[in-house]
Amino acid sequence: MSSIMEFWGQMTANPLLFIAVVLTMGVILVNGWTDAPNAIATCVVTRCMPPKAAILMAAVFNFLGVFVMTLINSTVAETITKMVNFGDDPKLAIIALSAALFAIVLWATLAWIFGIPTSESHALIAGLTGSAIALHGNFDAVNGHEWVKVVYGIFISVILGFGLGWIVCKVVTMIFYKANRPKTEPFFRGAQIAGAASMAFMHGAQDGQKFMGVVLLCVYMSQGQGLPDDINIAKDYMWLMIVCSVVMAAGTAMGGKKIIKSVGMDMVKLEKYQGFSADIAAAISLLFCSVFSLPVSTTHAKTTSIMGVGAVKRVSAINFGVVKEMVLTWVLTFPGCGLVGFLMTKLFMYIFT
Repeated sequence: MSSIMEFWGQMTANPLLFIAVVLTMGVILVNGWTDAPNAIATCVVTRCMPPKAAILMAAVFNFLGVFVMTLINSTVAETITKMVNFGDDPKLAIIALSAALFAIVLWATLAWIFGIPTSESHALIAGLTGSAIALHGNFDAVNGHEWVKVVYGIFISVILGFGLGWIVCKVVTMIFYKANRPKTEPFFRGAQIAGAASMAFMHGAQDGQKFMGVVLLCVYMSQGQGLPDDINIAKDYMWLMIVCSVVMAAGTAMGGKKIIKSVGMDMVKLEKYQGFSADIAAAISLLFCSVFSLPVSTTHAKTTSIMGVGAVKRVSAINFGVVKEMVLTWVLTFPGCGLVGFLMTKLFMYIFT
């Protein structure tokens, strides 16, 4: 099934599928609302762009990131669809998936309320995993071969983010060491806007694909089928790319000033050249992981690149109190959201079966 009209007909005929898809769109909206601000945090706090203009730019480039990267390489979406197994019963599978999505929205919203830059990517993975385990009653529901890519992604994105942040900032500092600071301001203002745009693009490329994978899970599981091995998302589901892009862009346009403050202001005090270095480093890190099918967190990539940039001047420039809070949140996301997904699945199954 590849037509949007067929998809709509299937949703109206299957209330559980309708609920699951609505929840998925809710997760995408919340992701754009709470996660996408990471892309523009440095651009806003260094005053290269006012918040409203930066949010609008992020919305546009999020849209382009989802659309373009899926045309080029949709393997991140395929990794998500193969990560867990919800079984052969269409009704139970959709109930479990709906519970997982509800848990993810709940987790992300609470993080936003407290202004903590949690990772919706990892919340998604944890929620799906906890839900699948609840449905099966054991860990056989988890595809270890695909899940290990998440572990690789965590370490690679953190190491690349920090390392590239340090290297790019160091190179920029060396190149412009003798330059007249006021004269370089216009250049770095433009460069940082370009860097923030590239970061927003890669956020869409990474996270948009993950959620397209979830929608496809909804569609095929409701039919009692697994995803075909020869599925071509860009060719067969062009409409889905557009829908996910628009919803994520809408979420981004809603803004996320609390997250911008936490990432861009509280952790490290940044100048324009540092903001540019952090954006470029994070975008390269995300591009690398996307090419190698690794589902990673844009939050991790961006925050660790900012840490790397801050370490160039002096390690003490990093506010380790904020870093500790972020790391604790990252660590808690997997067991926390996984547990919520597990409990919500048990509750949903009790109510609906």
